[in-house]
This record gives sequence, C-alpha cells and structure tokens, in this order.
Amino acid sequence: MSAASPSTMDDPVLTPDHVRPPALEAKAVSKRFGRSTQALRDVHVSVPQGTIAALVGPNGAGKSTLIRCWVGFESPDAGAVRVLGVDPATDRAGAVERLGYVSQHTGLYRGLSVADHLTLAGTLRRGFDAAEARLRLDQLGIPLGQRAGTLSGGQASQLALCIALGTHAPVLLLDEPLASLDPLARHEFLNLLVAVVRERGATALLSSHIVSDVAAACDGLVVLGGGRVTLQAPIDAALGAHRIAAPGNVDPAIAVATFARPGGELAVLVRSADATLATPSLEELVMGYLAAARSPGTGSGASGPDV
Repeated sequence: MSAASPSTMDDPVLTPDHVRPPALEAKAVSKRFGRSTQALRDVHVSVPQGTIAALVGPNGAGKSTLIRCWVGFESPDAGAVRVLGVDPATDRAGAVERLGYVSQHTGLYRGLSVADHLTLAGTLRRGFDAAEARLRLDQLGIPLGQRAGTLSGGQASQLALCIALGTHAPVLLLDEPLASLDPLARHEFLNLLVAVVRERGATALLSSHIVSDVAAACDGLVVLGGGRVTLQAPIDAALGAHRIAAPGNVDPAIAVATFARPGGELAVLVRSADATLATPSLEELVMGYLAAARSPGTGSGASGPDV
C-alpha cells in the first residue's frame, strides 16, 4: 500500500476507514488467573473509530478483564490489544494518553471536594480541560465544593465521566458505570455520554450487563459469554439477521440456542431474515448468544459483521 498523503495522515476525517486503525482492537487475547480461572479465551474484537459499542455479558464474563487489558492494568497471556494502534504492553503511556476511563468503582477520594478532583486530574493528565469539566458539572447541578463522600451514586459516576470527558481522549472505556445507578441517573449519564461522543466524533465502549441501557445509546454490540466473544455486529444488522422461532422443527444449521423468555416460555434464536418470523428484541438476541455460550461446542466464534 502506498503511503498516505500528509493531509490524509494528519486529518482523521479524511482518512479512509480501511486505512484508519480501529479505535480498540483485541487479537486472539487469552487471560488466565491462577490455575482454574480462564477469564478470556481467544478473544477477537474490533471497534471502529467514531462509534459507540456495547460490551455485554453477565458478571464474570470477562468484560472487566478485557477493558483492563486495554488500559494496561492487565497483560494478556496470549494475543495483543491495541488502542488506536498503540499496544499498552509496549507503550502504556501512549495508550493511556488516548483513553478516558470510568470504572464501576469510581475511585474518588471521599475526603476531597469535587473541585479538588478536577485539580488532581489536571496534575495527572496533560491538557486536562478543567473548565469544560466544571461547566458540565454545573449543568448537572453538582456543586464544586461538595465532598465526594457525600455524593449520590449517580453524582459520583457523573463526576467520573466529566473527568474522563475533560481529558478530551479520543477513546472512552466505561466499565459497568451504570450498575448501581437508578433509572434517572442512568438516563442522564447516557445522555451526556452520547452527546459528547457524537459531538467530538470520539469512540466509546460501554460495558454493561443491563441490556436495556445500551439499546438506544450504542451502534455496535459485542457479547461476551464464558470469556469468549459469541456475537459481534452492528446492532441494527444483528437484529435484522436473526429471528425468534418456536421450539420444534428448527433447522440446526441456523439455530443459535434455545432460551427461556421472562415468562418461562421457551424460544429459539435463529440466524434468519425470514419475514414470517418475529424479529428479536436486543435482550432476546443477547440471551440467545449467552445461552449458546453455555452449550458445549457453541459460542466460540463471532457471528455477523464486525462491530
């Protein structure tokens, strides 16, 4: 491939998608803790720049481990990860400079005020935009003088998000930030995230086990079950390529898995665009692939277009 012109290299807007590296990439990543816990098994993930992807799976599926590999907190036993082409195993500072990170446990200091956290962020992160963070906190009604230990769970998560947004990082990693929030706080968190990511053309990966939260916010879906990627696709494409069938005469070649709906009724998720069958909800799609991950011999590969 010939070298790109200087204008193409300098301006990501002009760089063709097939030339630009994925915002986040994992290639054949495996990670084990101790002798018995295999957290990740040959995981392949590719998240294009400028998208919001949902990383969905039950607790213990390997979501946090994968995110921690991108941040550089963990190193894969096999395979490699990249952040905008940078490997945190060899250049952690370069990878972290491209990242904004929010975890389920916000890591706030209870005795410090909101303003103190912005000052601290400015000393730890070059180019931190404290003015923007203050503006967003003011819009959210979070006083700068309030101590972190007195913030509600929603306010603490919003403070962590505002700090991450203040870094102006092109890639945001959000590890289960919604888990302990009430519905209103989740809604406000997602509204802020989506607005800023779309405005900046940034990329975000949102980890959650609450499927309904990610449906309206995300473009792409990565389902992790048992440490394996069982589905990776744009959400609209994935829903369009699957249907719900009744148990019985289902062609095994297109069956993903049988799962129980909330009322206990059994259903089969199938790879099909048959207009006579019902299109699954996003929750049904995820449940089908998580059920496949628990079945021997299934769930070891991704289905559908890459996210």
